Amino acid sequence: MPLPKAELHLHIEGTLEPELAFMLAARNGVELPWADTEALRKAYQFEDLQSFLNLYYELMAVLRTEQDFDDLADAYLSRAAAQGVRHAEIFFDPQAHLARGVSMGTVVEGLWQALGRSVESHGISTRLIMCFLRDQSAESAMATLEAAEPYLDRITGVGLDSAEVGHPPVKFREVYEAAAALGLRRVAHAGEEGPPEYITEALDVLGVERVDHGLRCMEDPELVARLVRERVPLTLCPLSNVRLRAVDTLTEHPLPAMIDAGLLCTVNSDDPAYFGGYVADNYHAVRDALGLSRERMRELARNSFLASFLDDDEELRARYLAEVDAYEFGGPHG
Repeated sequence: MPLPKAELHLHIEGTLEPELAFMLAARNGVELPWADTEALRKAYQFEDLQSFLNLYYELMAVLRTEQDFDDLADAYLSRAAAQGVRHAEIFFDPQAHLARGVSMGTVVEGLWQALGRSVESHGISTRLIMCFLRDQSAESAMATLEAAEPYLDRITGVGLDSAEVGHPPVKFREVYEAAAALGLRRVAHAGEEGPPEYITEALDVLGVERVDHGLRCMEDPELVARLVRERVPLTLCPLSNVRLRAVDTLTEHPLPAMIDAGLLCTVNSDDPAYFGGYVADNYHAVRDALGLSRERMRELARNSFLASFLDDDEELRARYLAEVDAYEFGGPHG
């Protein structure tokens, strides 16, 4: 049995495995530019964030109906359960679907069909976080928030993703203020490819409660001290960092130094279909590459629940933490 954990940085569109992509393409009459699943998998080699995003958005063309989004989310939850995930806070990118003529209702209702039965089907509690695409306009983000208002009973928070460089957090000040007024939790990608200043701006201007990635905080000792002092969680994605060249090799990943500095680090999978591993695969990869002890692994799992948006169910959080504390490490998959 894998170590119990929460996953806090997971793009549902990034869980689209080649086999499911071809199945949905056939169902919806979408012609894909790859001959077969093997050819598509070979395309999952990226030079940087943008080269990944190009393929990521192209492949979304197969997602058309509520059933497609249900199938996508259910496939992820099934894999996540097998990897020890007990709670998942799932990102989705409505602008990428709205631009293709797929309605907000189709996306949210479809995802919610899977999420609504997830505790019963997979033993996983869930939250849904709507992300704004930072390389689109602030006006588009605001229109997206307005389109989501009928569905806010299913959406816990907002996030900010896509191409980071040249799109500082301040661009989205107004939409984050509007989201806060609606009672939504706030997170944002910052400090993956962008500079440490983007992390500071996300905290000060957007009021984020968690920083997605945050890798480059290590370049600014004052920022590190602040993140430690304020207990701001970081949702790190190690295999993603290697695939997108944020770090050259996993052995060079700053995770151990970040933990030693007192940062509240969590390990997640980001876009696992594209980056070669789901969340337990990320845990095992950092354990092996960085020589993390079992107690360090337990700390990362504890952090994932402490950083979760489970404030409305502290009893459930306590139960998950107790599971982590009671976990007995076994063989190679412990």
